[in-house]
Order: sequence, then structure tokens, then C-alpha cells
Amino acid sequence: MGAELLLEIGTEEIPSGYLEDGLNEFKKLAEACLKENRIEVSDPIETCGTPRRIVLICKGISDRQEDLEIEMTGPPRNVAYDSEGKPTNAALGFAKKQGVPVDDLECITTPKGEYLYVKRREAGRSTKDVLAEVLPELIAEIPWPKSMRWGDVGFSFARPIHWVLAIINGQVIPFEVAGVKSGNITQGHRIMSPDFREINSVEQYLTIIKECSVLIERGEREEHVILAAEKATEIAGGKPAIDPELLATVTNLVEFPSAVCGSFDRQFLELPESVLITPMKEHQKYFPIYDDKGRLMPNFIAINNTDSRDESVVRKGHERVLRARLSDAAFFFEEDRKRPLKERLEDLKKVIYQADLGTSYDKVKRFSKLGEYLSEILMPEITEDVLMAATLCKCDLVTHMVTEFPSLQGIIGKEYALMDGYSEEVSNAISEHYLPLRAGDELPSSKVGAIVGSADRMDTISGCFAVGLEPSGNTDPFALRRHALAIIRIIQEMGWNLSLNEFIKKSISFLAEDITFDKEKVFLKVRDFFRERYKQMLLRSGYEPELIEAVISAEFDRIHLLASRIDQLRRFIADSGDFQALASTFKRVKNILKKQQDNFEVVPELFKESCEILLWTTYNGIKNDFDRCLTKGDFYGAINLLAELRKPVDDFFDGVEVLSKDDEGLRKNRVGLLQYLERLFLSAADLSKISV
Repeated sequence: MGAELLLEIGTEEIPSGYLEDGLNEFKKLAEACLKENRIEVSDPIETCGTPRRIVLICKGISDRQEDLEIEMTGPPRNVAYDSEGKPTNAALGFAKKQGVPVDDLECITTPKGEYLYVKRREAGRSTKDVLAEVLPELIAEIPWPKSMRWGDVGFSFARPIHWVLAIINGQVIPFEVAGVKSGNITQGHRIMSPDFREINSVEQYLTIIKECSVLIERGEREEHVILAAEKATEIAGGKPAIDPELLATVTNLVEFPSAVCGSFDRQFLELPESVLITPMKEHQKYFPIYDDKGRLMPNFIAINNTDSRDESVVRKGHERVLRARLSDAAFFFEEDRKRPLKERLEDLKKVIYQADLGTSYDKVKRFSKLGEYLSEILMPEITEDVLMAATLCKCDLVTHMVTEFPSLQGIIGKEYALMDGYSEEVSNAISEHYLPLRAGDELPSSKVGAIVGSADRMDTISGCFAVGLEPSGNTDPFALRRHALAIIRIIQEMGWNLSLNEFIKKSISFLAEDITFDKEKVFLKVRDFFRERYKQMLLRSGYEPELIEAVISAEFDRIHLLASRIDQLRRFIADSGDFQALASTFKRVKNILKKQQDNFEVVPELFKESCEILLWTTYNGIKNDFDRCLTKGDFYGAINLLAELRKPVDDFFDGVEVLSKDDEGLRKNRVGLLQYLERLFLSAADLSKISV
């Protein structure tokens, strides 16, 4: 049975949004640290924590490092020994450096000759001694979104460190970090149990920390939050709306959750629901309450970090704060309603979207035209709604409500549009054009919202590439990767028969009316950017890399068809016993054409051999059927038709000298024939990308 390690870093309150990622990274770093230092661990490492502490627990840890076997090569034998076979200073120095007697040195034969060689074993050190050296570095390496420094300790962390509990098998691991010496004490809940307690084991720690009103496990705290909220809601007779994001936030704000049910003036219910819920959730972290018919009630649930002695006092405090927030929201709402939403379009002229790309007004004008272009191609009957939604969709950015509550962009715009008398299609699109908000989120349910959102995103991508704001590494301040994936997903889910290349070019053409840039260069960059995003999306979905490359290398434009093409190519490979031969045949064609710079036409009258006449005849015999298969999405059928070319192509290579040196016209004619075949193959897939 191994030893057990317990490390607790006690801090001031770490922001809720930092905690989960910080604990995950802490675990990864600890695993790597122990492995690097040859410390075996038989049980999984665990990390847990609260706003005031992050904890690492490791059971089954070896009490010593593994021994290290070291092999070293020294100087050449003829340098290490003199003519009499006595060791020279080179041999003596090597032996001393390796910590072995000179007589223990051996000779080893290498391609360069004989060299001195030593093999020695270095005994592992005590795990406690090793950890005393590496734990300060481990703590310092935990990444945080933002770190801070305090005092004059010259150390940065998410928040100031107040204590460090570090023991292995009950013994303190001695070190100092951020001016704090490690020990065997922990502190309980800041209010309910502020005393320090001595800890001698992991089991004792888990017992004592709970006695000290701290729920160390996130899952347990979350369960307590839900149960406390549901119990407190019984007073109002409704049901709390447990939003997953808010639940996660609240859970990581407390060490010992309790709940109180408060109320607000019923007159506030006359405001749009989003105007009420946003201040509750975002500013105060309160859960709204609904009745059994799904109607918002004038009540809320507040989660506290301690049991209250007088719940009425706590309730009144929460109600007073929320009343002020809701009064502000009501005032902003009333002020906004003094002007129609569309009047605010002119205000966007004063809002800089990006220094090189102009104002938000300029951007709206560009993607409005782009949205009109899309709707005329895809659904001409909704063009009027698309233009109106595009015109209105950014107007709420200059309202009081969005200025105070940025997360209401789109949402409050929809409400104001409905109040101004616009149709549900237009109003919903104002909200939905922002969807999906992040990877994997729901897509717009309306066609108008999908078109406006796609146009807006394409303008953003084209604009950023035009002014050199492309993503690099982990840097993507304009979320261009997310925008590209959103466009791809919308096109696929909507089944739009849309040329992505023409969509990009049209966006670039509208952008070129406002700024100057190299249009062709930007087009190629944006197209390749989409191609890479699509490839990564398919890889994450489990598609084989070679099949992806085979299809998107041949054609990357009508992307709503590409996944089906890959599926059908996979099916053909599984069904056909000739795929390997077909792929080899195509590779022969492609290899012959590698060095051909010019394109040649085929003149059938120049054919001399029966094999080239047969190949030309077979090509023309399948060409129309092949095109029809591709047009109706029957990629499987198209590939099957290509298989009919395999034998004629092989016979062609066996029967003629393609690159004839004696007859230039014949050579060009045969090269032209192969070029026709290559284009036919590549309109389906680049089979050379698939290893056979």
C-alpha cells in the first residue's frame, strides 16, 4: 500500500469562472510532475475545491522515486588510455564525473570506434524530499485567466494565498510559496467555522472540512444548491428555473450553500420577461421562479454562503438590492421605448465597429446587401423580411438596455421590434441571427435569422482577413473560427444549395466598396480558412482523414453535399473489390500529368491505336451519366461509373507511349485525353489521397 498525499492551497475568494478550469489544469500538471520525477501513483489523482481553496489528493503514491539507470559514453579508448594501457586524465576525469572508480569503466564498440562506457544506478530519493522541491513550482504553474500579485512576495496567483496544507502520510512536506510556509493546518468556513484545524490524513481532512461547514466536492455543493432552492421555493408555491450556467456559477461562489426566497413588486411583471430575468441572473445570481403554468412569478431564490440567523433580514437585503436593479431596468426600458427601434440605425454611425472597417452602420449596410444576395438565390420570397431584419438587428446595440445588460443584445431588439409592429419573422430574426452563440449550440430556427446571421458572419470574416486580423495559434479575438463553423453548420442543416466560393466573393466585393485590399489574395485565404474549419469539424465527428481529403481536395464549394459524398465514397470502398485498382489507375494518370503546364484539346481524328480510341469512347459514354449522378447527389453511382474507365486506362498505358517524342501532335492529343480523365475524376474525388 502506497503513501497518501494531501495538498490544499487556501486563498482569498477565487472567481467562480476560474475554478473548474483551474482544478482541471492542476490535475494535469500534478500527473505530469509526478511522472517526470519518477514517482509512481497507483490510484487516480483527484482535485477539488471551493472559492477559498484548491485541493489535490493522491492515494497510493510511492514513498520513493524509482531508481534511475544511467548509461554514459565517454572519450575514445585511444584517448582514455596511453600506450601502456594506463588511464589518462581523460579517463580519470570521466570516472570522477560519473562518480565511479576508474576500474569500473568499460569499453563499447560504436560505428565511430571504441569508447569508454559506464552504466550506473542512481538510487531514487524520498518522495517527501522531491515534493518539497517541486510543489512550489507546481503551484506557480497553475494557469489562470488573470493572476495578481500582492505585497512584496513577487509571486502571482489567482488570488492571494493565506495557507498551504501539504502532508504525505501525515508528515508535513516543508516548503515555502508566496511567503507562506507549508504546514498541516486548514481553515474552515470563513464565517461558520473560521478556526484552524490540524490535519494528519486525507480521511481526517475530508471529515473535518465537512464539520467546518465546507462542501469540498463540487457535485455535492451543486446538489445542495438545487435542494435548498427547491425547498425555499415552497414558500412561494412555484418552481425555480435552474439554469445550468447559473447553477455552475453559484455552486462555485459558495462553500456551504443555503437559500432564501424573496419577492419583488408585482408591477414589474408588466416588463418583458427578459428585462426581469437578466438583472436577476447576471447581476444578482438569483434564480427566477415560475408557477405551474410556466408564468414568471414575482419571486426569486438567492443562494447564500452561510446559514442565516435571521432569514427575514437576509431576505429584505436581497429584495432591496433587486428592487433597485429592476427599477433601473424599468427606467431604461421606458427611455428606450420613446424612440422606434429603426430610428437608432443612424446612431450606429457613431459606433466604431473596427478602426479599419468603419462603423457599425457601415457593417450593417454591407451585410444587408449580402443577405439580400443570399435570399435572392435561396428564397426570393423572404427577401423583404431579410432586408428589414438585417437593418434592425444591430439597432438595439445603442439602447440603454443593452448598454447596461450586454447579454440582452438581440433579445431586447426582438421585443422592441414586436412592440413597433414588425412581423414575428423579422422580430425573431433579430434575436436568432446571433445563433449559434458557441460551438454545438442551437441554430436559428427561422430562414430569415439563418440568412441574416450567415451574412453578418461572412462580412466579419472577410473584413478581418482583408485588414490582417486573421486568427493565429490560440489568438482569435473576433471569434472567426466560431463564425466559420456557424456558417458551415447553417448551410448544412438548412440544406442550402449555395456556392460557398460565390458567397465569399460577393462579401469581398461589397467590402471592396468601402476599403482597398487584394481581393484575390483575401478570397483564397478565406476559402482555405473555411476548408480547414470544415475538415476539423469532420475529424471531430469521426470521419477518416484520407476520405475527407479525397473529397474536399477535389471539390470544396457546395458544402451541403460533402458529408454525403464522404459517406458514399466509404460505402463504395467497402462494396467494391476494385477500389485499390481504380485508385492506382488514377494515380498513374495524375503522375503522368504532374509536369504538364498547358491544357490540350482532344482531336479524335489523331488517334492511331485502338486502345486510345476505346478510352475516348468509354469516357464519352459515361460522361453525361456521370454528370447526372453528381447533379442529383448520387456520388456512389458516379464513382461506379468511373470504375468503368479502369481497364481502358490500363490498356491505354500498356498500348501507347503517352509522351511520344516523335510526334508532338500525338503527344499533345494523348496528354489532353488524360487531362480530360483527370478533370472527370477530380470532379468526384482525388483518389490519390487514399493510401492503397
